Amino acid sequence: MAWECLFCFLSFFLDGQAQVLLKQSRPSVTVRTTRTARIECVAQGISGFQSAYIHWYQHMPSRAPQRILYIGSGQATYDDNSYRNKYTSWKQGTSRCVLTIKDVIPDDTATYYCTLFTVSGYYNKVFGSGTKLIVSGKLHSRPANFEILQKEHKNQIMYVCLIEKFYPDVIRVTWTDKGNKIVEGDNIVKGDAWKPTKEDKYSISSWLTVPAEKKDENYYCNYEHETGKESVTKQGI
Repeated sequence: MAWECLFCFLSFFLDGQAQVLLKQSRPSVTVRTTRTARIECVAQGISGFQSAYIHWYQHMPSRAPQRILYIGSGQATYDDNSYRNKYTSWKQGTSRCVLTIKDVIPDDTATYYCTLFTVSGYYNKVFGSGTKLIVSGKLHSRPANFEILQKEHKNQIMYVCLIEKFYPDVIRVTWTDKGNKIVEGDNIVKGDAWKPTKEDKYSISSWLTVPAEKKDENYYCNYEHETGKESVTKQGI
């Protein structure tokens, strides 16, 4: 494809705008074979969204991301004409872009990303967080237990966020403070999702360690899952 099509998001869309963000709130979508999967992307900080070019990429394990299509103010343009019967994309309102995948089969299992090429002194790619398509006959299930455990050791407090018995295993876990600011750094450890023997649901834990002098502050553990999102807090000890 011509390079001018790759960078067709013009700089005047960003002048005076806030930081551009692409949000894919559902970490995964579980769909039965032969059904249609729907993946959504919500843009923030874009003026003239209907004229902005949103690109959709497919990423399979051990492969480089592959672009499927892009869409501006008109119909989608496909990187391969064979994609036309499989993928469809359109825009809704002032911020939402939708990708659908028809007649899904196990080979469609992948993570799908919405992407925007921005111009702000230089070309830059803004990616959404990705939505994994899972082709399965099993129904998704909300976590059965969600809580924060805590332990004080010397001059530190460890908060353990425990999320149990959910499906599928794709889940996003974050920590935020009382100002709703994401807490990041070496004081956070996130484990991998694990499945007990003879069970078909997953659990995961995340640890936050803070100085003991902050024991009276609120910290929140948050998750985003295909079934929704929740937040829980534990104050002090």
